[in-house]
Amino acid sequence: MKKVAFLTLGCKVNMYDTEAMQELFAKRGYEIVDFEDKADIYIVNTCTVTNLGDKKSRQMLRRAHRTNPDAIVAAAGCYAQVAPETVAKTEGVNIVIGTKDRASVVDIIENYADKTKVLNAVTDIKTERTFEPLEISRLKDRTRAYVKIQEGCNRYCSYCIIPYARGPVRSRLPEQVMDEVRRLAENGFKEVVLTGIHVASYGLDLKNTDLIDIVKQVNTVDGIERIRFSSMEPLAVNEEFVDAMKAMPKVCDHFPLSLQSGCDKTLKNMNRRYTAQEYCEAVERLRAAYPDVAITTDIIVGFPGETEEDFIQSIEFAKKVGLSKIHVFPYSPKTGTPAAKMKDQVPPDVKNDRAARLIKVSDELNRAFADRLKGRVMPVLFEIKNKDGFWEGHTTNYIKVLLKSDENLKNRFLDIKIGEYCGDETVYGEKCENTK
Repeated sequence: MKKVAFLTLGCKVNMYDTEAMQELFAKRGYEIVDFEDKADIYIVNTCTVTNLGDKKSRQMLRRAHRTNPDAIVAAAGCYAQVAPETVAKTEGVNIVIGTKDRASVVDIIENYADKTKVLNAVTDIKTERTFEPLEISRLKDRTRAYVKIQEGCNRYCSYCIIPYARGPVRSRLPEQVMDEVRRLAENGFKEVVLTGIHVASYGLDLKNTDLIDIVKQVNTVDGIERIRFSSMEPLAVNEEFVDAMKAMPKVCDHFPLSLQSGCDKTLKNMNRRYTAQEYCEAVERLRAAYPDVAITTDIIVGFPGETEEDFIQSIEFAKKVGLSKIHVFPYSPKTGTPAAKMKDQVPPDVKNDRAARLIKVSDELNRAFADRLKGRVMPVLFEIKNKDGFWEGHTTNYIKVLLKSDENLKNRFLDIKIGEYCGDETVYGEKCENTK
């Protein structure tokens, strides 16, 4: 039995793509091994969001070659897509695939014969109009399943390379989504996360369907008890969307709502298509429907031209909105994007200082959100047991709960009394009556 090893860099969509490729190899009789082990084939699913991601991708490709110089090393993913010639010159690389034809990855590798030449299988993603049929039925050691419903992005934010790496919006056919969700439910999964590059655009390229429609269909699947979303833009959270989600009890009261900046000047420079006020209105709609809703977000600090006053405006906006968690990213210039060529680039020390200050605000907001829930009894779906003997699970609004128990709680719901905050979206819990 031949051995194949994978390494994933970057986002949740990349993780999904890797797991789908793993299933393809497993079905053909390959043994999946750890990336540090000696394998016959190594596949690195690369990331290109930042120049650092490019560098890390090259490092991991070279590491695979050093682990077994006789192995076939393949580069897939976003960096391979946008810079195939550079990737092909990386030490040890045999095959470059990109973000298309992952469904044929086994055949591509098995038909690769001449190891003296690098096979560049990358094609123009900008002309792609069909969702590639990757799918997952089993996930190792997890109780939450990501379901990829959409690929590509048409937004072209000034800092982002992803539209060039992933191509235009392509939506997965509803019947394909439903087939995968049903299989996951049959395999014991109780929670799904609908994910994609730009989830809110689901259905844009299809007729007579949209994100609301596919959520309604997923909501009907027996065995699936929680539905979540990956990051969404605020303009999608209109009254129709909120009313539809509120009518479906399986939809969790946790919405990752992309912000990037609380300053309108910076948002405009980023080519984001909303204002801070429109973001605030989206949050208000969600709060009216879900009293305990968690709003998590991403914010970039130190974007070109961002002044100290602009940054303070972002901080004050985050406090005003009452976000429950902020993922903070110091701006990193990405070659090939308009923002990388902008004047008034912010010095690294200023970016790092702003990041540290915003992280402190995030920690304060996170604690305030968790403290507000203290003493409440909430359903928790438990997932794993950590090294300290605590079971970890999540509430619907994505607070991590730690519970000391000798029972096997994996994939079980328990009613838990929320206790003391212990940092980073995490609280201690006390067991109440078992609900399911």
